[in-house]
Amino acid sequence: MMLKTILAGTALGLGLGVGALANAAPVTHLGGDITEEQVLAAQQAWGEALVAISNAYEDEGIDAARELALEIIDSAYGYAMGPVLFKPTLAAPPQTFRTTPEGALAYFVGHDDEFPGDSGFALQGWQEVEIENAAILISGDVALTMGTVSILDADGHTTTVDKSWGYHLDDEGELRIILHHSSLPYGD
Repeated sequence: MMLKTILAGTALGLGLGVGALANAAPVTHLGGDITEEQVLAAQQAWGEALVAISNAYEDEGIDAARELALEIIDSAYGYAMGPVLFKPTLAAPPQTFRTTPEGALAYFVGHDDEFPGDSGFALQGWQEVEIENAAILISGDVALTMGTVSILDADGHTTTVDKSWGYHLDDEGELRIILHHSSLPYGD
């Protein structure tokens, strides 16, 4: 709930640009309480959060970006339930996988001596995010997605990554990211 509140206030205050979610992907629903709309909303919230962190950094500096990123990680990801299976796009050994909130925070905003290879992915001047799902699978209290995420920067350049997300419906009825795998398309 905190993520939705943060994003609504931030979006209203900053006029964030977030691209549409492609809704033409096939959806397999094998039962459970999760809806396609919840999955799409969680994806859109992630895109809005990335832009919000970038804007916070531009407008108020690293401390504001770190604080917002930490709030977003706490509300969007399932680290409170256990390790999250997070493989960021630009993470390298020996810190390729970020199963802790500290690892996720370092990836998004950098400035952490424990993760010297991280420059802060969310600090790159992102302006807009567009998500296109290849497919969505919903089963019980878990939803899985696979597709592409295209992110527009302030210079008008778009970076597109292949992305898979796994969501778990928590006890409060909120979707939490429990799997986040991102990679550059083959050949890039």
